[in-house]
Amino acid sequence: MSIQPEYAAASAGAAAADARSAVRLTRSVSATWWYMAIAIVVFELVLVVVSVDTLVRGGVGALEVAVVGAGGLLWWLATLVPLADYRRRTEAAPLLVWRRHGPALLIGLAYGLAAGLVTDLWVLGALPVIQAAMLLNWPPGVRFRVVLAATALLVALSLIDSALVLEETGGAGWARMVFLSATLPAITVSSLWWWDVLVALDRARASEARLAATQERLRVATDVHDLQGHHLQVIALQLELSERLMPHDPEAGTEQLRAARVSVDAARQGTRDLATRFRSVPLPDELANAVDLLRAAGTDAAATVDPDASSAPATALGPVIRETTTNVLRHGGGRRARLSLTRADGVWRYEISNDVAAVAVAEDTSGAGLEGIARRAAEAGGHLDVRRGDETFTVVVTVPHDGG
Repeated sequence: MSIQPEYAAASAGAAAADARSAVRLTRSVSATWWYMAIAIVVFELVLVVVSVDTLVRGGVGALEVAVVGAGGLLWWLATLVPLADYRRRTEAAPLLVWRRHGPALLIGLAYGLAAGLVTDLWVLGALPVIQAAMLLNWPPGVRFRVVLAATALLVALSLIDSALVLEETGGAGWARMVFLSATLPAITVSSLWWWDVLVALDRARASEARLAATQERLRVATDVHDLQGHHLQVIALQLELSERLMPHDPEAGTEQLRAARVSVDAARQGTRDLATRFRSVPLPDELANAVDLLRAAGTDAAATVDPDASSAPATALGPVIRETTTNVLRHGGGRRARLSLTRADGVWRYEISNDVAAVAVAEDTSGAGLEGIARRAAEAGGHLDVRRGDETFTVVVTVPHDGG
């Protein structure tokens, strides 16, 4: 008389799918972080290499070149710590965490002094400290103003260097070194800003998904409450009336008992109809929802749908589509999935093919999921075909046109 156990099971399945999607999204965001962080790290390393190369070509002594090269590598390594720490930063984090940012600031200061004295370039002397400062936990909006001021300072120092040093030394190497030094903070901050935007979008998408799920649960709970509440109130009144009539008019009391039983049957049928209404989604919509869910989980998913798919047996194929989609989320490799629903030779043919995760190869894929799919197909007069390849797992379900 209640759909609560069934709905609880469906909610648990949806929650599990949401959790798996969150893992996939996290992996995708992590990949973006590594692209961004590697770009900053490579740019810093290129600056150190260009500086050393420029000094060598300019005839600077071996000791000075060694100081700039070794100091540059040490400074480069020191910036990796606050950069890695930025990935887990929050807006509530303090501006400066000494054990994370302190070494980079101190090493940057020492390297800047050494490089500036050796090369006589102000921009190269100021850059290491400025770059370390760019990796601090600046509040939103403040970092932009800081990088503008830092870039303006570096450009001004570059102009001074151009007037005092570059005119004497000449060569494209010096100009290239000054240009890289002046643009490094801006490139770093733009990359960090892009990371902040990506994290904010990811959090917003997760919040939207949770809100949509919550709204759907509230809608289902409201419908169940209205249906069950109405019938239970009527049954309670009928039983109370029967209790009052029994001592004086047993026939009338018995009639109220019969009415209460009819109300129980009506409540049971109403609950069954409500559950059917929630389960009865047109198959094109089922396939579209499956593709959206797989794409949200980071899978390259696509579907081929027959123009007359709305006339396919939804009772038989709807649960199959949902179950196979869940299996792809649970056991798939997460790179690609292809779905199709076509009609030919008197049968409907549903097929889903996906890449296989490494851990799924050793798992027992003949469990309750495939057994349930096979049972549903058999009840509709169809059958299940499973194909396992080295890199692909395919499930094919065929049912008659009038199956289910």
